[in-house]
Amino acid sequence: MTTVHKAREALGEQLRDLRRDAELSGRRLAELAGWHPSKVSKIEYGKQTPTEDDIRSWCTLTGAERHVADLVASLRNIDAAYLEWRRSLGAGIRRAQQKVNDIESGTTLIRGYDPALVPGLLHTPEYAEAIFRQVAEFNQTPNDAEEAVAARMDRQQRYLYRGNRRVHYLIGEQALYTTVGDDGVMFGQLDRLLTAMSLPRVLLGIVPAMAQYLVSPTNFIIYGNRLAIVEGVTAALTITQPRELAAYGRAFELLAEKSLTGDAARKLVTRALEARRLG
Repeated sequence: MTTVHKAREALGEQLRDLRRDAELSGRRLAELAGWHPSKVSKIEYGKQTPTEDDIRSWCTLTGAERHVADLVASLRNIDAAYLEWRRSLGAGIRRAQQKVNDIESGTTLIRGYDPALVPGLLHTPEYAEAIFRQVAEFNQTPNDAEEAVAARMDRQQRYLYRGNRRVHYLIGEQALYTTVGDDGVMFGQLDRLLTAMSLPRVLLGIVPAMAQYLVSPTNFIIYGNRLAIVEGVTAALTITQPRELAAYGRAFELLAEKSLTGDAARKLVTRALEARRLG
């Protein structure tokens, strides 16, 4: 199931709740709106994307006019925020890095979570290059890994060592064990994490492998209170709708509560280093 389909289903669920709150059947709502009887069901289950006029009619007929602006914003987000990786990476990974830099330049706080990989601003050049090469190979897009690495390292300098910017990253303990490149790359990356924990602008939390389940894990990055980017296998979804941003914020806080920081986090990284040496 694609990320955009999930977003369409979420919009449908909100509309279904409004219909039920108004005590209208799907057939009756279709009659009042002058639609085909199956249209309501298709919209509610994410099989058809409503138009903005559909949403306005839906809210008027269910007495929920106050929700129009919010729902229209969600619809526009579905239409505009879905980006296919091949299209976004078609001009090379370096260009994609520049787009991220443009977002970061106007953000003083980044919060991010990844269950299986180290976040980009904490990468070593070798770790970043290994990821970029794999991304290019998997998506069959231009391989400009060396230029992309240079762009990412420049982003690190700009964000982690200049101005008043801060990052709060959460990673799953699995990220310490996912092999990117080879053991040599991983030794350097894990050592880099130990160093990054001492940076005044960085707070790194590690969610233990046996932490209690609180929210379904997926990698996401929240830029201030403006937007969030959620990455899937085939696409990235940009979230700007306030209610959805708040949901990602809550998910981050729940994960942060379970994360280990400081000396406890350093012990997890050190343990991963030792396991790799012994292995």
